[in-house]
Amino acid sequence: MMTKPGFTILIVDDHAHNLFTLRTLIERHLQEVRVLEARSGQEAIDLTLSHPDIDLIILDIQMPEMDGFQTARLFKLRKRTRNIPIIFLTAAFKSEEFQRQGFAVGAVDYLLKPIEDTLLINKISGYFRLIEKERTLNRTLELKVAERTRELLEARQYLENIIDHMGEALLVLDPEGRIKLTNPAACRMLGYRESDLIGMSIGDIFEEEGDEQAGAFMGLWLEALIRTGALSKIEARFIASDGRRVPILFSRTAIKDAEGRITDIICIAKDMTGYTRIDGD
Repeated sequence: MMTKPGFTILIVDDHAHNLFTLRTLIERHLQEVRVLEARSGQEAIDLTLSHPDIDLIILDIQMPEMDGFQTARLFKLRKRTRNIPIIFLTAAFKSEEFQRQGFAVGAVDYLLKPIEDTLLINKISGYFRLIEKERTLNRTLELKVAERTRELLEARQYLENIIDHMGEALLVLDPEGRIKLTNPAACRMLGYRESDLIGMSIGDIFEEEGDEQAGAFMGLWLEALIRTGALSKIEARFIASDGRRVPILFSRTAIKDAEGRITDIICIAKDMTGYTRIDGD
């Protein structure tokens, strides 16, 4: 006796005797398999709506009102049931043309009555093994996805913790010089809330030494960053929300895509308030 726990079969036939015979055969050879019965195509459709865990459908073709082919087409049209394997059983539709029609509407098997008991049970067991392999694979993939998601979340939290606690101001700009990310140190240094800084132009909060450079530095930055990928530290000033000039030591690094286009500009500023500049001879 074979044991296939955790599966549900829907058997569909308009004759009660055929349903009884099929149920008895399945329950005799396959333990812990739940068997649902339907006497018509419409009843089968209704059962699939209330039982989303059906694994296999055994479907008679010759039924009144809605035959097996029509019922199978409806199963395949519905997202909930389109992937459930269907085994056709028939005593009347034996020609190759009907068999081709059965496979065309989505059947995985087309068996002719009278059916040998061992053949049918082996067929059912074979599909159960395939379903169990797919379940095992899905569980493995779900575990891997969950583990990867956890790792990515931990890595993100780790990086966010570093950014939040770093002493230097961090500003990430788009290629047009608009602020797209910042950190608490930058907010404290500039006197802005994070939501206020996001979207601002770097030119609104930054100035370099020399009036001739003011207003043109973004273009100069991009040209230099395209050539070198990074610019060394320079002395400059942040313009705080209250108009104060905050002396800073400022550096910029470009992040480029595979085609070499700049996607982000990372700016790091150290507050130099209280430091004394010593010029060399």
